[in-house]
Amino acid sequence: MGTGPVSAVSLTAPLRGQAATLEQLRVDRQLEEALSHGPGALHLAEVFGLDEKTAIRYTNSARALLDQAAEQPLR
Repeated sequence: MGTGPVSAVSLTAPLRGQAATLEQLRVDRQLEEALSHGPGALHLAEVFGLDEKTAIRYTNSARALLDQAAEQPLR
């Protein structure tokens, strides 16, 4: 065991046969970060090393989800 990067096989093998892909999990994690810390493109770009256009896209998605949730009546 070492402290180097994790191999692709060690990540994909446990996920075989599952509904989610690594890409879907990555996108979900980034969107969750935007929802929990506020939709800030700079924060997302710094935390995940995203390109500015990608960070803005995730920020816009988070804002849309937050706006949609705010419009829903409480049950």
